[in-house]
Amino acid sequence: MRASLTAVTDIIPPHLSPPAHRQITPPSQQSTLRRKLIRVPIFYGWAVVAIAFITIAIGVNARNAFSLLYPPILQEFGWSRGITAATFSVGFLASSIMSPFIGMAMDRFGPRRVFPFGGVLVAAGFIAATFTTEPWHLFATLGFLVVGGSVLFSYVGHSAFLPNWFVRRRGLAIGVAFSGVGVLSLVAMPGVQTVIETDGWRSAAWLLAGVVFVVVLPLNLLFQRHRPEDIGTRADGDAVPPAGAPQATPDNVVDPAWVAVDWTLQRAMKTSRFWWLSCGFFSSFIAYYTILVHQTRFLIDVGFDGETAALALGLVSTFGVGSLLGMGALSDRWGREQIWTVSMLGYIACYGVSLMLQAQPSWILMATMVVTQGLIGQGMVTCFASIPAELFQGKYYGKVFGVLSLFGMTGGAIGPWLAGVFYDRYGSYDIAFLACMLAALIGIACVWMAAPRKVRRVAGKIATV
Repeated sequence: MRASLTAVTDIIPPHLSPPAHRQITPPSQQSTLRRKLIRVPIFYGWAVVAIAFITIAIGVNARNAFSLLYPPILQEFGWSRGITAATFSVGFLASSIMSPFIGMAMDRFGPRRVFPFGGVLVAAGFIAATFTTEPWHLFATLGFLVVGGSVLFSYVGHSAFLPNWFVRRRGLAIGVAFSGVGVLSLVAMPGVQTVIETDGWRSAAWLLAGVVFVVVLPLNLLFQRHRPEDIGTRADGDAVPPAGAPQATPDNVVDPAWVAVDWTLQRAMKTSRFWWLSCGFFSSFIAYYTILVHQTRFLIDVGFDGETAALALGLVSTFGVGSLLGMGALSDRWGREQIWTVSMLGYIACYGVSLMLQAQPSWILMATMVVTQGLIGQGMVTCFASIPAELFQGKYYGKVFGVLSLFGMTGGAIGPWLAGVFYDRYGSYDIAFLACMLAALIGIACVWMAAPRKVRRVAGKIATV
């Protein structure tokens, strides 16, 4: 049964109330905007998804634009690929260090404060990067501020709170939110490349800073919300039970004893599931980010022009729209492990095709590389956000997810950097691409060992049991 959002704050039992610093105020004390949000005739979780759709699209594409800025920066300064690609790795190391604190900040302050703060960091990073004269300037600006700051309002930041809003349609909702990346990238990547070719990479950096500042800050300050309890409802729009009513065990629970645990970070870290998932995220993100960072330069190396390489990068994210929507919905039906496996097999195929492309360039092989990466591989992102919530859902989830994402971000930092080092040493990406294929296989095995299916069933499995 869906809750009526017009009468909310007077029916929340004590055990569902938010922490003291986030107590729900009576309607008489609420702002006009808050009262309007409460009276929205549909479940406000979908408005949260719509805001996330726009915010993540800007955050991830701003970060991924480094792949387009990378070639002209190499050309201008003549630095080695290993040093220049290390900019992205520095940002991801910063992201890794920040990830646990992002979870803590999300638990305490919510997205309305965390996301605008990240937007300020990213905008400042792009602007400061235009004054670069030394490699460390890039590390501090495009690396620490842009790549590191973007993690606050891209996949990691949103994964720390979006699962609060949905259970039965968790994979679909996250897929819809994350698909904004692909929708925007089809226009943004060729557009940024055009600005680079006509006015230089510094003009492109100023443009990206302006978009982040003008859109991300006001949109989230005004309209984003942390938990459904903040507006007097529950996940999926279900009604809040009357005070004192017995709490039924949800029909998706497989292991009631596990679910009954109040999962703190310390308790989670004492379980093997936490460490299997950490290893799976670390290995899988090596495969995910290495091709993302090096794809544009790789395609130029094998004979494609810069505009075509930029279009290919945009198409990866555009195909990712279908992957996120389709794989997200299928993960609600088939299971998280199954979709994680399919997605990582997509990356294995992508790297295999890339090795063939390096040996014999062709449009068909390039298209196959784009499709396997975008249409199949990108779907793993929905599971990255969903699987930890299946295992460690609770009021401390932000902290637990933050530490888990640390391992993923560390893999995302190490992979691109090592690929650049291997290229500088051996003159090809062969070793790096083979290593990424192995990392994807390890990621598959680790997620199956974490076994979220043995804690909570996805909606599509409930009726078959």
